[in-house]
Amino acid sequence: MVKLRLTRTGKKHAPSYRVVAIQARTKREGMALEVLGHYNPRSNPSVIEIDAERVKFWLNQGAQPSDTVKNLLVKKGIIEASKEKKQFTKQPGTKNAERKAKKSK
Repeated sequence: MVKLRLTRTGKKHAPSYRVVAIQARTKREGMALEVLGHYNPRSNPSVIEIDAERVKFWLNQGAQPSDTVKNLLVKKGIIEASKEKKQFTKQPGTKNAERKAKKSK
Protein backbone atom coordinates (compact mmCIF):
# COMPACT_ATOMS: atom_id res chain seq x y z
CA MET A 1 0.00 0.00 0.00
CA VAL A 2 1.24 3.46 -0.87
CA LYS A 3 0.93 6.35 1.58
CA LEU A 4 1.34 10.08 1.17
CA ARG A 5 3.30 11.29 4.17
CA LEU A 6 5.99 13.68 5.38
CA THR A 7 9.71 12.99 5.59
CA ARG A 8 11.80 15.26 7.77
CA THR A 9 14.61 17.36 6.34
CA GLY A 10 16.49 20.33 7.74
CA LYS A 11 18.82 20.89 10.67
CA LYS A 12 18.40 20.14 14.35
CA HIS A 13 15.58 22.22 15.83
CA ALA A 14 14.77 23.62 12.38
CA PRO A 15 12.54 21.05 10.70
CA SER A 16 11.18 21.22 7.19
CA TYR A 17 9.39 18.39 5.46
CA ARG A 18 8.95 16.80 2.06
CA VAL A 19 5.57 15.47 1.00
CA VAL A 20 6.26 12.06 -0.56
CA ALA A 21 4.53 9.00 -1.95
CA ILE A 22 6.10 6.04 -0.15
CA GLN A 23 5.40 2.39 0.62
CA ALA A 24 3.54 2.07 3.95
CA ARG A 25 6.11 -0.26 5.52
CA THR A 26 9.10 1.93 4.66
CA LYS A 27 10.90 3.92 7.38
CA ARG A 28 10.19 7.64 7.72
CA GLU A 29 13.46 8.52 5.98
CA GLY A 30 13.29 5.59 3.54
CA MET A 31 13.40 5.80 -0.22
CA ALA A 32 10.34 7.59 -1.59
CA LEU A 33 8.57 6.61 -4.78
CA GLU A 34 8.10 10.28 -5.65
CA VAL A 35 8.60 13.66 -3.99
CA LEU A 36 5.35 15.62 -4.35
CA GLY A 37 6.24 18.88 -2.64
CA HIS A 38 7.54 20.44 0.55
CA TYR A 39 6.27 22.03 3.75
CA ASN A 40 8.10 24.51 5.98
CA PRO A 41 6.17 25.12 9.22
CA ARG A 42 8.79 27.48 10.68
CA SER A 43 8.32 30.34 8.24
CA ASN A 44 5.56 32.84 8.88
CA PRO A 45 3.15 32.05 7.22
CA SER A 46 3.94 28.37 6.66
CA VAL A 47 5.18 27.50 3.18
CA ILE A 48 3.24 24.67 1.53
CA GLU A 49 4.13 23.77 -2.04
CA ILE A 50 2.50 20.63 -3.44
CA ASP A 51 2.13 19.37 -7.01
CA ALA A 52 -1.66 18.97 -7.12
CA GLU A 53 -1.71 16.99 -10.35
CA ARG A 54 0.67 14.30 -9.02
CA VAL A 55 -1.16 14.12 -5.68
CA LYS A 56 -4.45 13.49 -7.48
CA PHE A 57 -2.72 10.81 -9.56
CA TRP A 58 -1.52 8.98 -6.43
CA LEU A 59 -4.90 9.32 -4.72
CA ASN A 60 -6.57 7.80 -7.79
CA GLN A 61 -4.06 4.94 -7.61
CA GLY A 62 -5.27 4.20 -4.05
CA ALA A 63 -2.64 6.01 -1.96
CA GLN A 64 -3.76 6.94 1.56
CA PRO A 65 -2.66 10.33 2.96
CA SER A 66 -1.51 10.56 6.58
CA ASP A 67 -3.58 12.81 8.86
CA THR A 68 -1.08 15.67 8.61
CA VAL A 69 -0.77 15.44 4.83
CA LYS A 70 -4.55 15.28 4.52
CA ASN A 71 -4.81 18.52 6.53
CA LEU A 72 -2.22 20.17 4.25
CA LEU A 73 -4.10 19.02 1.13
CA VAL A 74 -7.34 20.45 2.51
CA LYS A 75 -5.60 23.73 3.36
CA LYS A 76 -4.27 23.99 -0.22
CA GLY A 77 -7.72 23.09 -1.65
CA ILE A 78 -6.52 19.94 -3.42
CA ILE A 79 -9.07 17.72 -1.66
CA GLU A 80 -12.24 18.49 0.26
CA ALA A 81 -12.42 18.14 4.03
CA SER A 82 -14.35 15.14 5.27
CA LYS A 83 -17.02 16.09 7.77
CA GLU A 84 -16.86 12.84 9.70
CA LYS A 85 -14.64 12.42 12.72
CA LYS A 86 -12.77 9.26 13.63
CA GLN A 87 -15.13 6.67 15.00
CA PHE A 88 -14.04 4.64 17.96
CA THR A 89 -15.16 1.04 18.21
CA LYS A 90 -16.18 1.35 21.86
CA GLN A 91 -17.16 4.19 24.12
CA PRO A 92 -14.50 5.31 26.61
CA GLY A 93 -14.84 3.62 29.99
CA THR A 94 -16.59 0.46 28.79
CA LYS A 95 -13.74 -1.79 29.96
CA ASN A 96 -14.06 -0.42 33.49
CA ALA A 97 -17.85 -1.01 33.46
CA GLU A 98 -17.29 -4.59 32.23
CA ARG A 99 -14.84 -5.26 35.06
CA LYS A 100 -17.25 -3.93 37.68
CA ALA A 101 -20.07 -6.05 36.28
CA LYS A 102 -17.84 -9.13 36.34
CA LYS A 103 -16.80 -8.47 39.97
CA SER A 104 -20.40 -8.05 41.16
CA LYS A 105 -21.39 -11.50 39.83
